[in-house]
Amino acid sequence: MNFILPRYAGAIAESVVNEPVEAEVGVDASATDAAVAPPAINAGATKGDGLGCHAGAAELKAAASVAGKSDILDRYATDYPKGPHDQPQSMCPAFGSLRVGLRMRRTATILSGSACCVYGLTFTSHFYGARRTVGYVPFNSETLVTGKLFEDIREAVFKLADPALYDTIIITNLCVPTASGVPLDLLPNEINGVRIIGIDVPGFGVPTHAEAKDVLAAAMLEYARKEVEQGPVQAPRGGKSERRTVTLVGEMFPADPVGIGMMLEPLGLAAGPVVPTREWRELYAALDGSVVAAIHPFYTASFRQFDLAGRKIVGSAPVGHDGTEAWLEAIGAACNVGRDKIEHAKGRFLPMIKAALAAKPIDARITVSGYEGSELLVARLLIESGADVPYVGTACPRTQWSDADREWLEAKGTRVQYRASLEMDLAAVDEFKPRLAIGTTPVVQKAKQLAIPSLYFTNLISARPLFGVAGAGSLAQVVNAALANQGRFNEMKDFFGDVGEGHAAGVWEDTPRDNVAFREKYKRQIEAQAKKRKAEEMI
Repeated sequence: MNFILPRYAGAIAESVVNEPVEAEVGVDASATDAAVAPPAINAGATKGDGLGCHAGAAELKAAASVAGKSDILDRYATDYPKGPHDQPQSMCPAFGSLRVGLRMRRTATILSGSACCVYGLTFTSHFYGARRTVGYVPFNSETLVTGKLFEDIREAVFKLADPALYDTIIITNLCVPTASGVPLDLLPNEINGVRIIGIDVPGFGVPTHAEAKDVLAAAMLEYARKEVEQGPVQAPRGGKSERRTVTLVGEMFPADPVGIGMMLEPLGLAAGPVVPTREWRELYAALDGSVVAAIHPFYTASFRQFDLAGRKIVGSAPVGHDGTEAWLEAIGAACNVGRDKIEHAKGRFLPMIKAALAAKPIDARITVSGYEGSELLVARLLIESGADVPYVGTACPRTQWSDADREWLEAKGTRVQYRASLEMDLAAVDEFKPRLAIGTTPVVQKAKQLAIPSLYFTNLISARPLFGVAGAGSLAQVVNAALANQGRFNEMKDFFGDVGEGHAAGVWEDTPRDNVAFREKYKRQIEAQAKKRKAEEMI
């Protein structure tokens, strides 16, 4: 089997001989290297060598553009518009795409980036339960500038491409290789029948780890879509569904697809694969669905692939009573389901959901924030359970697929903040003084310092069913248990007082005392310096 190395694009092209070269796939990597000289990197395009994560987003982005990555950065800027903060305020975004690859059967993952970044990502992936080796191609200033890093990546891919072990190999450029223009698109698309997918996931181009999941999911969907266009592909592991299917987009609690499938059954439909998928062949079934459910609304690039495949996309999700009713209507309409079947499904499940919500009420003011993409859905469920939710913040961007949720929440008096910064989430806790704060780790910390019960969104809220009958009462148990801890917080606050706060923070041998005279003297000095600078500016 032959492959043709494609041409460079952008600034790097000037340093490369743009003649396609054919080589046999399936031979030893060293033998292939002898037959095909790996392309050289334009040293002039990588004069920013030495820039690390500490260099700042602007410098890294400028270097990447010079090195020929402007097209992909422009696409990311369109797909994932940034908000009030320029850099992610959570984990490295590449963690999202890394987890997607590590969850897939017969899939190998390789990272190309600074050693500290790779260590952190690998550690975090294993902390969250990954049981796979993460490949790493190290580099230094010389290999980065001369193009040897690309050769090393290429050699690693050839050595790893064993069809007995893998269907796919995923190579991810982190910040520094992306900024230096390492061209993963020049890798062959396939080696020995093993698919090769290279993606760039720089922190200065992809705002959140949630959207990095979309980067990889979309790349795989595009590859699979082109395979489908060329001829027959593998059937799903469990065989092709006899009913038309609904593809579900967005990571969710394992029981949720089952519950959604039960609600689709009266419509004559079945739940299809969940994207991101757990194995390659599921991508074909996902593309074969009659309609796509945008459970998580930020998968912009993936939705583009479904559009190209001619599939309709339905926003929101079957959450709570109102959300389930609207979602069943929208799915039924998209699949041309008869009115009698839609009404039958609604009549069967809506009363059960309403009863479950009434059986486990929540009576409290709650603020919601997070970076998973399901924050608006959680807020809807809390409100239908009886809670007052004045604020919901999500690190993800606003898209058309979340409009229904946003409009419903705003009609209930909820302030919806897309691309919420940490400062916005913390300000909401101060402004609304909730009885419970649901959010990221720093939000939880802030709330607990104020003696407000709080729950970490990712581990305690996302890890529960949210949809249909099962989701209707799932949050009430953990939320009401947290609210019941208010007495314990009050006792601790009364006992410890302000110990460890403000001037008393830190470790002391004696009881710390507030030096009021020194503080006032220092305050006067600062004010005097400010007046002096102001006077100098006027001159």
